[in-house]
Amino acid sequence: MLAIFAPQIVHASSGLDQSFLQPMGPGAEEQFNHLLRVIGITMIVILPVLIGVPYILWRYRYARPRGEYRPEWEFSERLEWALWGVPVVVVLVLAGWLWHSTAKLDPYDRLGPEPLEIQAIGLDWKWVFIYPDEGIATVNELAVPVGRPVELTLTTDTVMQSLLISSLTGQIYAMPGMTTKLNFAASRTGEAEGENTQFNGRGFGRQKFIVRALDPADYANWSRGASRDLVLDEPTYATLRSQSVLADARTDLGLEKSAEPIVMTLGKTDLFDRIIAKYHRRRTADRDSGLGGTGLPSDSASEGNR
Repeated sequence: MLAIFAPQIVHASSGLDQSFLQPMGPGAEEQFNHLLRVIGITMIVILPVLIGVPYILWRYRYARPRGEYRPEWEFSERLEWALWGVPVVVVLVLAGWLWHSTAKLDPYDRLGPEPLEIQAIGLDWKWVFIYPDEGIATVNELAVPVGRPVELTLTTDTVMQSLLISSLTGQIYAMPGMTTKLNFAASRTGEAEGENTQFNGRGFGRQKFIVRALDPADYANWSRGASRDLVLDEPTYATLRSQSVLADARTDLGLEKSAEPIVMTLGKTDLFDRIIAKYHRRRTADRDSGLGGTGLPSDSASEGNR
């Protein structure tokens, strides 16, 4: 039954894969298998109730009772073992499976050698993805080659955010001045939806991005198709860092207003490291003003005194 309705569930809104019910990689596939295991083991508890209650009502009905009247009955050892033993076994099995799946889905564990390294920056209200090896950067588009492990390093240049790509991998948080890692891989081609699940203001509902799992040859063509006119440098990043959704950011950058992702040439190879470093410098004057400050209280006080 679950498999029948899964396609309708994940394609209900935008046509993109939006659920682990249709996995595109080993991470989501493990989550889907874990769900099936949980459903299967809990049926041991649920089915006896669903079957036993109607049976008891029928067998001991008032019109034609079949039960033996035993007013002195007070204890059954076999019944006690069943009532307490089965739930204990179910809980132990579920706990063991959960432990196994949690360890298997550790986001910091690489899925193979030489992963594709991508840097993700959460902004208000968009995502910037940097490909250091390819020398490109994108806004609200994450493309990965099928069959190659990916190591995504995340941070945010605003409030805390949480990245989720349900059909590929689980959820992981990002905080300003800190980094987290998310390792995953795509096992088939397709398009999925990624999103920020941490509320961060009025544009929160539109902070979604498209994930493209491409054949290696198509990925190579995609990476070579970056715009040479638009470069991710300090002025461009300052524009992206302002509070705006993708369509408004495109207008601010002189592009046509639409929901199409932006693909740019990477101008500063150390941009990601500089964004993190500016949160760790003690004096406001030492912070990288070309990257828009940090939004920390000291920055606000300093701006108010000018």
